[in-house]
Amino acid sequence: MYATSREALARTRSVANDALGAAPAGQATAAAAQTGAELFAVVETLDGQRTLRTALADSSVSAERRSALAAELFAGQVSEITAKILKSAVSESWSKASDLLNSLVDLGRESLLRAAADQDQLDTVEDELFRLGRIVAANPQLEQALSDLGKPVQAKRELLGRLLYGKVTAVTEALAIQTVSRLRKSAPADALDELAGLAAQVRDRAVAHVRSAAPLSDSQLEKLTATLTRTYGKPVTVHVEVDTELLSGLVVRIGDEVIDGSGAGRLAALRRTLK
Repeated sequence: MYATSREALARTRSVANDALGAAPAGQATAAAAQTGAELFAVVETLDGQRTLRTALADSSVSAERRSALAAELFAGQVSEITAKILKSAVSESWSKASDLLNSLVDLGRESLLRAAADQDQLDTVEDELFRLGRIVAANPQLEQALSDLGKPVQAKRELLGRLLYGKVTAVTEALAIQTVSRLRKSAPADALDELAGLAAQVRDRAVAHVRSAAPLSDSQLEKLTATLTRTYGKPVTVHVEVDTELLSGLVVRIGDEVIDGSGAGRLAALRRTLK
């Protein structure tokens, strides 16, 4: 995303935060959840209407006209908060129309995560998204079904809905289904991992993806978490998956940094040295 769109998103995010922050205390959680769901619905509508999404991001048309068009299109269909966010977004200048839609998706996700945080469910949502990503990654047939661009979106939504029904929080289900519905190039597991990372980011945490040759005990996990927290100077959420091909030890990935302390990694390094 170019600077123009980043700045537009930052200003729209500020409007969204102010609007959600002004919701009455007893209604704040519901307002955030409703806003997230409605922003996703707006994006779904615009995804199927190329002429409309182009018109709403057309910088050659005045911001006032674009805002009025958005208000007319979604009158009576969204809440006052969502309408305010949408009008703010279309009033901005975007580098390309897709940046507008992707930014509305980002704001929808953040709204839903805000609702989860209000209910003290953010830890749960993050963990559920990570585990779902691992389940999808371990099941090639499921991953293929969710990533097949030739498969109707509704079929993917129904498939994932059946998989998740009654097993995860409402926020996790909404985030996962929306993400799978708009997959273009990313693999489903990667997209779900990205969502888990966003949930951690909302809590101002780093995320460590750990592959271990054997399951970690509670004390080992606690020690690893404490070590990574000291190293990176901020709380770290550790997600562990077992990979017996590592032979021993573990591999830790935080962002672009990889720490390979596995037996397989040491053997590979030894082979390189011998060569």
